[in-house]
Amino acid sequence: MQKIGVIGAGAWGTALAQSAANAGREVIIWAREPEVVSSINQTHTNDIFLPGIPLNPSITATDSLSKVAECDILLIVTPAQFVRSTLAALKGDLVEGKPVVICSKGIEISTGLLMSHVAEEEVPEAAIAILTGPTFASEIAAGKPCAVTIATKDKDVGQEIRDALASKTFRPYTTDDLIGTQIGGAVKNVIAIACGVILGKDLGESARSALMTRGVAEMARLASAMGAQKETLMGMCGFGDMVLTCSSMQSRNFSLGYALGQGKSFDAIMEERKGKAVTEGVYTAEAMVTMAKKHAVEMPISEAVYRCVSAGDSVDELIDSLMERPLKNES
Repeated sequence: MQKIGVIGAGAWGTALAQSAANAGREVIIWAREPEVVSSINQTHTNDIFLPGIPLNPSITATDSLSKVAECDILLIVTPAQFVRSTLAALKGDLVEGKPVVICSKGIEISTGLLMSHVAEEEVPEAAIAILTGPTFASEIAAGKPCAVTIATKDKDVGQEIRDALASKTFRPYTTDDLIGTQIGGAVKNVIAIACGVILGKDLGESARSALMTRGVAEMARLASAMGAQKETLMGMCGFGDMVLTCSSMQSRNFSLGYALGQGKSFDAIMEERKGKAVTEGVYTAEAMVTMAKKHAVEMPISEAVYRCVSAGDSVDELIDSLMERPLKNES
């Protein structure tokens, strides 16, 4: 497993390519934008999506999915809503048993499916895995230490992926709980928007801590209802990712919530971000509410975020509605 293919040259895809290259792997990264391909190959930078960070000169960029599909392991790092179309385009080039690692956090809005289920529908011949955890792209690309979760049903495949990607600064942990791993990565983006609102409105660290704690409770309820292991959510993909994403302006979801709390309109915020980066929590919130209703799970914070970003409800009204909920036992 020496040759790593990365599909998606946004900030996170570029960071994963950098980490794998620094670990001594041969890396090919696919980009949709010709200027990104040219920039990575000629100047060893990705100034559009990851500016200011020199890239390992051994990374090769291409616009050919077929070329990337020849690699030993494929990392899918497109936005969640484009994972299906990306896998469909790859289908004819994949050999049976090829490890395909989904590195996108979210839920498909049109179907309400997790990314692993999307992958199972589109490329059933592949060995599907999930990579997620508390990471900021700029830090990983700069070689700062981190830990992630790799989930796959096949223990041997999980160990092969782990060993191929691991380095002294990139530490993967493995699990067979694909559902719990993905629930953690998806829900935390929605809760991060709510935590950003708390900071933007200057409601205090006590309020943010309480919101994060109840966010973990929502995450655990949904995961349990879907057959996942609650213990998974105490690891990198759950609690770890929640702490990071709900605590820093580096998080696109947290910073969006902060802007909402400061009084900016949702449409104005999204217009400013157009073409720069995807704020997954905006799309996940809608799918999360649908999934919660399907499994008869209460997720009031997630529903409040959905109403704020999709239904146009005011931040103040939603905060009041959460604080006025009936009192109950913590468990």
